[in-house]
Amino acid sequence: MTKNEIIAMEPSVVWNQFYEISQIPRCSTKEEKILAYLKVFCKKNNLTYKQDKIQNICIKKPATPGMENLPGVVLQGHVDMVCEKNAGTDHDFSVDPIKLLEKDGWVTADGTTLGADNGIAVAMSLAVLESKTIEHGPLEALFTIDEESALTGALDLDPSIVDGTILFNIDSEEEGIFYIGCAGGVTTIGNLTVEEESVPSGHNSYELQVTGFKGGHSGAEIHEERGNAISVAARILRDISSKTKVQTHKINGGGKHNAIPREIFISFTAEDPEVIVDTISEYSRILKNEIGDLETNMSVKVVEENSIPEKVFTEDFSNRLLGILYSLPHGVIKMSRKVPGLVETSTNLASIFKKNGNLEITTSQRSSVMSENDEIAGKVQAIMEAGGADVQFESRYPSWEPNPESNILKLFKKIYKREEGKEPGVRAIHAGLECGVIGDKLENMEMISFGPDMEDVHTPDERLKVSSVAAVWEFLLKVLKEV
Repeated sequence: MTKNEIIAMEPSVVWNQFYEISQIPRCSTKEEKILAYLKVFCKKNNLTYKQDKIQNICIKKPATPGMENLPGVVLQGHVDMVCEKNAGTDHDFSVDPIKLLEKDGWVTADGTTLGADNGIAVAMSLAVLESKTIEHGPLEALFTIDEESALTGALDLDPSIVDGTILFNIDSEEEGIFYIGCAGGVTTIGNLTVEEESVPSGHNSYELQVTGFKGGHSGAEIHEERGNAISVAARILRDISSKTKVQTHKINGGGKHNAIPREIFISFTAEDPEVIVDTISEYSRILKNEIGDLETNMSVKVVEENSIPEKVFTEDFSNRLLGILYSLPHGVIKMSRKVPGLVETSTNLASIFKKNGNLEITTSQRSSVMSENDEIAGKVQAIMEAGGADVQFESRYPSWEPNPESNILKLFKKIYKREEGKEPGVRAIHAGLECGVIGDKLENMEMISFGPDMEDVHTPDERLKVSSVAAVWEFLLKVLKEV
């Protein structure tokens, strides 16, 4: 889509900002260009900002005349995005703009993630900040960095840069649903020092390709029982290794810690090609029966490689690696008894790749009960350590405890019912919103999370509903006027 096509959609002011943001590379931990854009935006619109040491930016805008005594509102979102693309897509996230498409009332991207998570929050916030007609009290827009990979911006936020007392987190994905609680979590990483030896005689080299899985956000879709490409591949290769000698020599699968892995590629040597063919054929049938109704595009195949590697992982190392990957749990661990339908605890087997001579296995655990979160992380740790891995924990963040009696929730519900003629949904979410961390730093902050309809975030199928953006925008303007 061209810029003119994008801004022809309503609300034009939001889509204009969304287009501009989409032209700026902003993968997690690489947000320099979007931060520079925000500073230029402030200068252009005569706005001030504060920036902390970790590079979070809080932009300030004075109240509309006559509304100075209203409580200060903070619009909040993160500037980074998950950068994922389909195999074969020619896109360099460090320099290339996102190629926007529109189909059937949804905006998506051409073979990559869209970045609506959380670009839509940035776009809406900037549209409010640049407006000369929107009525509001004292206003701030807090833009955090590196939410997707480690919640770094929220965890290291300097609370002194924020003055407001009410926070609107625009990072939820269902119009008409207001979120008042979220899970906490931790990232558990295992490192295996690679052990290699010469290729055994009589072995040929093959690549197991497990692709086409839906993937998705591990905090939003984990309960849907979507296939995990890494778990599937480990299951298949472990079965092959029980019938013929197998030694892996290359493995690369998954992506971000909070994304369910869509694909994995494992190179290995083996003696008996007939066993490989028969096992792949068997699992094609097994997987179709188990998850074929959900994973309609999955593909499992083995191709013979053109050359034999000089070195392969030792047989013992290969067996330990497959044992870890086969044993690691993935999916829902426990549902909440207090909140019907809410996933209480889960774990995501997210990625494996070679880094600095080691194989790095990344998993993430979430729970609204932090003791349960620590328990499942401990079990993951025990499995990894049993296979010889060194384990570390990163980015542990707190849960956000729901407050159904908060004043801001009451206001949101009143306005929504008045405008829409129906009650909104009020929920807690299994994903780890920044509200939990920010609320831990700003103890007197009232918080609520909302946003337009988005689907398949953290995947190249990510899409944003056009009509929903317009509805949420109009609702936001009413709330700002009446808060």
